[in-house]
Amino acid sequence: MVDLSNAHWRKSTRSGSNGGECVEVADNLPGVVAVRDSKNPDGPVLTFSPAAWTVFTSAMHG
Repeated sequence: MVDLSNAHWRKSTRSGSNGGECVEVADNLPGVVAVRDSKNPDGPVLTFSPAAWTVFTSAMHG
């Protein structure tokens, strides 16, 4: 399990501005990028390798 205690969460620039559908990303952790739902910060977290996250975000911009 990944230790997320030092994660610095930031709201995704792709999240809506109405406070509803927000995704938070923590990319300050060594070897992992973590993603969570801002409405449920204690809920499940998805984790990706930095390379997989780059592929995913590149596909979203394409």
